[in-house]
Amino acid sequence: MTSKNNTQDTCIIVGASHSGVNLAFSLRKEGYAGSIKLIDSDHNVPYHRPPLSKTHLVSDEPVGQLLKPLQGYANAQITLTLGVKVVDVNRENKNVTLSDGTIHTYTDLVLATGASPIIPPITGIKDAHNLFTIRNADDTQAIASAFKASEHKRIVVIGGGYVGLETAASLRKCGANVTVLERESRLLARVTAPYMSDYFYALHQNNGVAIYNDQNVSEIRTRDDVNTVVCSDGSQYQADIIIVGVGVRVNTALAVKAELTIDNGIVVNECNQTSDKNIFAIGDCCAQFNTHYQRWLRLESVQNALDQAKVAAAVICGKPPKSNPVPWFWSDQYAVKLQMVGLSQGYDNVILRTETDKPDSFSVWYFKGSELLAVDAVNHAKAYVLGTKYINNSAEIDKKKLGDNTVVLSAAVLKVPN
Repeated sequence: MTSKNNTQDTCIIVGASHSGVNLAFSLRKEGYAGSIKLIDSDHNVPYHRPPLSKTHLVSDEPVGQLLKPLQGYANAQITLTLGVKVVDVNRENKNVTLSDGTIHTYTDLVLATGASPIIPPITGIKDAHNLFTIRNADDTQAIASAFKASEHKRIVVIGGGYVGLETAASLRKCGANVTVLERESRLLARVTAPYMSDYFYALHQNNGVAIYNDQNVSEIRTRDDVNTVVCSDGSQYQADIIIVGVGVRVNTALAVKAELTIDNGIVVNECNQTSDKNIFAIGDCCAQFNTHYQRWLRLESVQNALDQAKVAAAVICGKPPKSNPVPWFWSDQYAVKLQMVGLSQGYDNVILRTETDKPDSFSVWYFKGSELLAVDAVNHAKAYVLGTKYINNSAEIDKKKLGDNTVVLSAAVLKVPN
């Protein structure tokens, strides 16, 4: 492979969130000598997204921490175009059309288009007062403004996933009266073991948040700027503000126009190339075969976005890609730090590890047979680090010692003797 040092080349990146921004700077780090154009419909200088449902929701800052200082783009000779949308892709002529009518030619095109919140087909949802999703800084600013203007501060969160729970925790700390409605029989049912669901249920209840499982919202009635959220079992909850967090839908409009292969996301190979070798896709919008778990995945995480950005940058510059197929995630709720590594889907046995000297720390280890799939670590960085090491190395663990909290947690102790 040869270095991409042609100054006549142009890489256009659509989407200036974590994956897009890091790709742009990674290209320069890899020695890319051509033009780099980073385009996003958001008018704000690119910022960190995870804090939106956490600290930023209760902050007075209009935008959270920037991904890079504004001057950094100029210093790296990256053209940052904000508040403009890419509306069309022409593969034959290798150009894109922007909403301002301008046409830009590319050598390589990267789609970092992310995903958008799902608005469920609930009767009356379009007429609801102060109904929000959380995906960008404008969303959190709108929620903050509505919250300050609200007299009773009654908030209903539809959806008991991580975003919904983080939002509930943040607003509860501001004094809101928060109710979470979850359709499944327990919180986080698709991604965690029952013990973790019970733990977070109790955590929120103890902090004054009302949580109701098995609640399918069927209607929202709005009168005099007050919403009544109605569930299929007849239960009703009044809300001055409604926040919807029931998942996302991949932004594939450009990929459809470009006639790229789509299957639960824009399909990419190990180099993050789409069905067109000159068009790449990275971050939340793409589906890729995971070599560790041996299945196709679409991951929504900062770590995945950063890893794929580095892979795409290397490939565009004619270098071999390096990737880490084991994902990790985190969630902050109240004083609790949850760190997760791996994917627990398909587990058939679980080991709960408590620590006698740290009553507020524990970890849940997910296995399929003897194979460690994932670890959820609550206020327990050591368990997270060890779990990451074991999963990456596909190493076998002494389960008996792992479950015995009188045995010190360490890589040497948990190792299965040859």
